[in-house]
Formats: sequence, C-alpha cells, structure tokens
Amino acid sequence: MGSGRVIVISYHDTVNVLQGTIAADATSAASPFARLTWFSLLEAAGIKPFVAMAKGDDVTVALALMRSGTKLQAMTNWYSFSWRPFAKNCGQSTVLLQNIFQDIRQHTHHLVLAPVPDEDGTATQLEAALKAAGWRVEREQSDHNYVLPVAGRTFAEYWASRPGKMRTTQKRKGKKVTVEILNRFDPQEWNAYEAIYAQSWKPAEGDPELLRQFARTEGDAGRIRFGIARHEGQTVAAQFWTVDNGTAYIHKLAHLEQHKSLSAGAVLTAALFEHVIDQDQVSLVDFGTGNDPYKRDWMELDRPRYRLECIDPSNPRAWPLLARRAAARVARAMRRS
Repeated sequence: MGSGRVIVISYHDTVNVLQGTIAADATSAASPFARLTWFSLLEAAGIKPFVAMAKGDDVTVALALMRSGTKLQAMTNWYSFSWRPFAKNCGQSTVLLQNIFQDIRQHTHHLVLAPVPDEDGTATQLEAALKAAGWRVEREQSDHNYVLPVAGRTFAEYWASRPGKMRTTQKRKGKKVTVEILNRFDPQEWNAYEAIYAQSWKPAEGDPELLRQFARTEGDAGRIRFGIARHEGQTVAAQFWTVDNGTAYIHKLAHLEQHKSLSAGAVLTAALFEHVIDQDQVSLVDFGTGNDPYKRDWMELDRPRYRLECIDPSNPRAWPLLARRAAARVARAMRRS
C-alpha cells in the first residue's frame, strides 16, 4: 500500500460493523469463530465489544476486542478455539494492522491477544505489526490445539492406525451401547446433554445458554453433528460437534461417571469420527483447546496457541507493569542458574 493512500481508523461498540469484513456465511468463514453470528452471540451474552477497524482503498482489517479493566483483549470466551484479525482483501493487511496498533495506544496501554494460531502465520504477523507500532510484546504458548489431518483416509484406514487398546475397547464395549447422530438441534436431547454434563468430571459450564444458542444456530444451518449414546434406553453420553468448510469441530463431550465402565464416551467418539470422515468427508478434525492426554490417542498433530501480551512503554500507566515483567525475568533467570 503506497504512502500516499489514506488509511482511516475507527472504533465501534457493536459487532454489526463487522458485516462485510468477516464472513457472514459458511462459505468463506475460516471457522465457526470467524463468523459474524458467533460475535453476535457473544455480544448478546453481555460482552461489550470494542471493534478497531482500519480501511484503506479496497483493504479492510478489523480487530474484535473487548474491555477488561484497563486493558483491551481479544473478544473471546470459554468456548472459543482461536482468535484472529478479520480482513477483506487481506494481502496488504500488515500495513493496516500496524496503523491500528499505533492508533489504539490512545485507548489502552495494555493489550492481550489470545488464543492466536500460527500455523497460518497469524501470531507472527501480529507480533511484527505490534513491535513496528512501538509495543513491547511477550509471546508465549498459552494452549494446545490437537487436530487430525485426515489426508484422504477412510475411517477404517484411520482406525487401523489407532492404539490397540482403543480398538479393543471399542470392539468389546461397543455392543453394550447404541449410538445415534443427529444433524439437527433437538431441545430434549440437548437437555439430556446438559444433565449429563452437570454430573460429569467436567468443570462448571462457562455460559450454558450461549452454548445452547450456538448449537441451535449451527443446527439451523445444518452444521451440527450431535451424538448420543444410550445403554438400556438411558442416555449415558452426549457430544456436540459441528462440520464447517471441510473441518469437524469437537466442541463438547460428556458422559455419566456412574457408567464409566461402559466406555460410552469412547464408543460415541469413534462413531462420530466415522460419520464425519466417511459421510461428511472432512479433511480435518479439530479437538479444540486443551492438553488432555486422551486427545493424543485420537489426534496426530498438536498446534500451539499463543498469547501476545503487549505493553505501551511510552505510557506512564504501563511502567509498573513493565517493572513487574522485568523482575519476573530476573527471578526466572536466577532460578535457572
């Protein structure tokens, strides 16, 4: 982008401004978390958006952010797998990002972006633009994202490569449960999932009503894959997946602890893998964030998610934070030595 071209920076308190900048439909969104409907759900749930936007000729870049005390941070919640800037005609987006990061220093001295991927170069691009704009940036891995590149395999070919114990369990326990996979949102089955989740080993749900609305939206669009496992007529496990642009996303899974011996969760997971690989013919299965050991049995690639903590050294309000950072670095160095 030439130096003579005008770049206009603006800030907005609603995500509606993202219309036309990020995908509003399933055909071009990078993931469920890069769609206007997702950010609309977050806003409806009470998150107050702070959207920073830069426009230059036919290039537009937007950052969906939110306030958190004195800092700005990525507009995400409990359920978000990743966060990225959004761009229309993004070939020149680095220049616009740098301009946003220079201007946004009027609004905060502390900016935190996470969970940011880098398999597509996003974290690296953001870090470079932030540093060029004068921010002090600390980049660290904040999470794991386990995925399965299907690589053209059938489910049978994939399953043959799994650990023998998994395959034996599936063969032995699969006869004790029945499995159903729905391609629509069913309120009664969702109620059963919520009841199972409440009795499972999982932590308390972040925002169950938002998740229900998200599932309903994905069901209306035909993207939901909702799995139910039953034993003697009782629902003992449930899982919420979606299929989106060639990727299957595993959002939530739970099983009843008192029926743990049935391995219903594993049986249901295998059935859903078979469904999305052989019927939906996805090219990737995404197990979301988290470093749970069981994910490594199902997946083959661990993609890091990064946290970019950014401080404006020219702002006196940032100096105590910079001092604490420096003290922490000294303490870590002393421990290593």
